[in-house]
Amino acid sequence: MKTLAHPFSSAFRRARAPGLRTLAGALVLALPTLAAHAQTQATSQAAPAAKESTMVQLIRGLMSSGALAKDVGEALLAQAQAEALASQQSQPTQRRVAGAPSTRVDNGDVRVTYVPQTVRDQIRDEVKAEVMAQAKSEGWAAPNETPEWSKRIHVEGDVRVRNESRLYAGGNSDQVVNFAAINKGDPYDVNPNTAAELPPLLNTRENRSNQWRVRARLGVVADLSESTHAGVRLASGSDDSPVSTTQTLGGGLQKKALWLDQAWLSHSPLDGLTLTGGRFGNPFQTTELLFSSDLNMDGVAASFRRAVGAKKDAEVFASLGFIPLEYLSSDFPSRSQDKAPSQSKWLVGLQAGGTWKLNDSNRVGGSLGYFDFHNISGEVSAACALYAGEDHCSTDWSRPAFMQKGNTIMSIRDIALNPNDPANTPTPQYFGLASQFRVLDVAARWDTEVTTGFPLRLDLNYLRNTAYDVKEMFSRARGNILNNYGGSGATTQTAFRSGGNAYQVQATLGTVQPQLKGQWHVLAGYRRIEPDAVPDGYNDATFHGGGTNARGFIIGGAYAFDKNAWLSGRWMSSKEVVGPPLSIDTLLIDFNARF
Repeated sequence: MKTLAHPFSSAFRRARAPGLRTLAGALVLALPTLAAHAQTQATSQAAPAAKESTMVQLIRGLMSSGALAKDVGEALLAQAQAEALASQQSQPTQRRVAGAPSTRVDNGDVRVTYVPQTVRDQIRDEVKAEVMAQAKSEGWAAPNETPEWSKRIHVEGDVRVRNESRLYAGGNSDQVVNFAAINKGDPYDVNPNTAAELPPLLNTRENRSNQWRVRARLGVVADLSESTHAGVRLASGSDDSPVSTTQTLGGGLQKKALWLDQAWLSHSPLDGLTLTGGRFGNPFQTTELLFSSDLNMDGVAASFRRAVGAKKDAEVFASLGFIPLEYLSSDFPSRSQDKAPSQSKWLVGLQAGGTWKLNDSNRVGGSLGYFDFHNISGEVSAACALYAGEDHCSTDWSRPAFMQKGNTIMSIRDIALNPNDPANTPTPQYFGLASQFRVLDVAARWDTEVTTGFPLRLDLNYLRNTAYDVKEMFSRARGNILNNYGGSGATTQTAFRSGGNAYQVQATLGTVQPQLKGQWHVLAGYRRIEPDAVPDGYNDATFHGGGTNARGFIIGGAYAFDKNAWLSGRWMSSKEVVGPPLSIDTLLIDFNARF
């Protein structure tokens, strides 16, 4: 049977003003209640008023109050009157059946026109659609909706609570100089006749157990468009170290500092190509042999990544970065009218690689990188007469802004002696890196399964400092190289022991990065870093206390006890490669959460 639209619905659709249509629709939905009220009122009114239906009375009332425009009201009134007349003419004669309720209409009764549920639903949907459209066009806050800009902002972060213990062997050397502390502060007088005290020394024998530490990072990423993005991240940290955002607790319960960890803009002009500038995460796929996992980089970088092959079962990637490490102060030397020419320290990095899915259980990958650390080596200064009142030497800028330990160190000041008392002339020194660094980085990875549900990852990483040259180092330092000798006590080039190689092997059984409850992994690996394989200022800060000249084993594991929350632990046992004995065992127990 063909369904006819209700006349009131067609009249409603001809309404001109959105507000009036909304009001009329609401009244239609409320007709049953209004009809009951009208029936009560009708019994107290005069007989002539009862001749008009409640619908007609309602329409007249809306017209007289101004709620309905005249042309709209007249259309609705005509439809209602026509409907009432048609209903009366088509009403069959009622016969009273014994026992059935009476259908006779007595004086005072009101006949209410029935509006089908489908019509009411149709009117309601039309009203809702129109209100929502008007809300969007006029900027209203729609129910259950958030502003458009908020959908382009993403908050992310993580928290880690760590218990850390460092255990030192009793036979360790107690004469490991803290060159980083000297370079950050006042120079150290190396003349034994005038030196009043020992240089800063590292702790190498006294254990530090059960230290509680925390790391917190909070970032905001904005999707400006499909191609352009921006991000800012804050992080904790005990100091401005580039390789660690871990904050040591305690300290008299003082408030902890926050640092600007990232601030970047990125744009993708082509599919798969991303250009990034500012301070951003490491754009290269490297291990902690070269760069700490906490290290962020300044400057600009370009990254490319794309799936290839008929089945898209392979992927290639490449990264190029220009990273400023340090600029010379614009007013160096501060107490001289003649300023030094510009000296900038840079890292230029290039890496390319790919992965290939062999089958459902096996994937292999690898990368080749080259990292040129430009102008970071120490330079011997011109003769400087500090005894005569000079407050600097010409190459003080060449000392590292940040260093850990392990690299070969050289004196960088050529200090003139007082001719009147040369033996007792103070010689306060700063120290620089003896080697240059151009690092070749080769990595390989194999993801497979021992059996169903037991993934296994094998990693191999090898690094070679192609600029490592002992003869060149001694020439630049003019023989003033201070560490990394053999055990004979001699300080000649023949007795010098260092190296420019580093490698790491590691096996991980289970989910490499647990995220879901019940996921886990265990790992074991071996690491060896010769003293001058990489700059010691940028790699892992926990293995062997950070830096280079270290070798040893790593074992660990992790278990996710909830979604995005996991417990992990690592035991690192390490010792020196060359030089005085220095054995350090480190235990890390971490509670991690990511959001």
